Amino acid sequence: MVQVKVHEGILEGEVVENEYGKPFCSFKGIRYAQPPVGDLRFKAPQPAKPWQGVRSAKEHGPDCYHYDAFTFPLPPPQGSEDCLYLNVYTPTVSPAKPLPVMVWIHGGGFISGSGSDMLYGPEFVVRKDVILVTLNYRLEVLGFLCLDTEDIPGNAGMKDQVAALRWIKKNIKSFGGDPNNITIFGESAGGVSVSFHLISPMSKGLFNKAIMQSGTVACWWPNTFRPRDRALQLAKQLGCESSDDKEIYEFFKKQPVEDLIKKRMPITFAETEKEAGAYVYLGVVSEKKFGDNETFIEGDVYDLLRRGIHEGVTVINGYNEDEGAFWFQTGSDFDKIFHQANKYLEYFVPEPLTINCPIKTQLEIGKKFKEFYMKGKPVSRETLDMVIKFFGMEVFAYGAVLWQKICAKRNRNKLYMYKFTCVSERNCFKYASGTGELFGYRTIVSHSDELGYLFPMKVVPNKVERDSEIFQMVEQFTTLWTNFAKFSDPTPDDSLQVRWKPYTLDDQAYLDIGEKLVLKSHIDKEEVEFWENIFREYYPHVAP
Repeated sequence: MVQVKVHEGILEGEVVENEYGKPFCSFKGIRYAQPPVGDLRFKAPQPAKPWQGVRSAKEHGPDCYHYDAFTFPLPPPQGSEDCLYLNVYTPTVSPAKPLPVMVWIHGGGFISGSGSDMLYGPEFVVRKDVILVTLNYRLEVLGFLCLDTEDIPGNAGMKDQVAALRWIKKNIKSFGGDPNNITIFGESAGGVSVSFHLISPMSKGLFNKAIMQSGTVACWWPNTFRPRDRALQLAKQLGCESSDDKEIYEFFKKQPVEDLIKKRMPITFAETEKEAGAYVYLGVVSEKKFGDNETFIEGDVYDLLRRGIHEGVTVINGYNEDEGAFWFQTGSDFDKIFHQANKYLEYFVPEPLTINCPIKTQLEIGKKFKEFYMKGKPVSRETLDMVIKFFGMEVFAYGAVLWQKICAKRNRNKLYMYKFTCVSERNCFKYASGTGELFGYRTIVSHSDELGYLFPMKVVPNKVERDSEIFQMVEQFTTLWTNFAKFSDPTPDDSLQVRWKPYTLDDQAYLDIGEKLVLKSHIDKEEVEFWENIFREYYPHVAP
């Protein structure tokens, strides 16, 4: 056993053997805020209360109540509203000098996931002499419902993350960590969360470096369109016809948690049509200011991004080679997607243009996209690779490149960019999503496939042998990320046989992270230029 004293009291964790390296100290299920239940539902989290005596930290706290939407077959719901817990894994609580800290923010489309070691075990990372922290936050309706009122202002899940970062900043020294060397990193909705923290006034000063994997604020899907309309529609779905905000709040507050998950809230016909694939209904919103309450984000995210991210923070940003495979996830109606894509030109219109352009213009845009990607061929299982490329750019890749170019224009922060191309049995998407039949022989590096190289994920069936080529890819990837946490430079020396150059608008350098590391320039150049030209012509607000 091992004990540490934090501001709220004494925690007792345990020393754990690590088959990939030295033993480490594990502290699980640490409460970082009060349970967000009762009158605290939808509200900003409140600081955790102190306790007497020694509190055990050997089991994970409950996940936020949710369906695991990205696992096949779909399991029953799990978790609790009392979910604001984090986990700390440290090589030692008494190092010779304070250790770098890496805080992982999980993905899951803001509707699913947790910080538990089922997916995000520490064994690969802590062997590199850094501390890993993972955390839970409120999801879906509990975390992201917005009525634009003081009672339900939105962004509760993001404020949970801020509360966790404040707790870490205040307490990590007790675990042997350096509070002045904190890297936040995350994937998908976690990567998006990281990029929001880079522009949120609530998060300023809480971290020093950031890594965004497959998600940024410049993607369309985390920025909720007309959030109040979605909240009102959900109230009606659940049986509340009132137009009084106080009555609606009281109604939501009293709903059993079981009724607040797995909800679809389309407010346009186009959204209804796209329900055959993945769609995010609730995410981050621009908040209204109410009294002295802190707001996580106020204003248009593209305007905020153009004003600059937090000064002095160094950033890695990138995506995977076949991000668009994610559109064909668990529960997707593949044949319906193909039918819709063949029937409607609007299916090939990126979401910001769907929202902001008239239907006549959308048809014109859709024709250009369809010709660029399909080249006269129908959408089908035989042309799946072309469809994957379109969805990959629409949902993830274009937003990543746009973010990079907007920030590089200011030339105020050191930025790195990557593309992940590793292929092995560690690529976890096929296992988790049940889409092996659809993709068949295809070698894909899908959305989320890099996670198996950072964490010994229990959903990936085979153990990594330390003398294998696969482990060399794990070693390479974790070295890049932990070097960045230690030195603000992923390749501070020649040990990886490459020097990863920072990204500038002149050479647009990026690192191809495959079996080998290769420095390249102008990521997905032809596709990116096509997208940029479309947006410059039809909606320049979403162009570099």
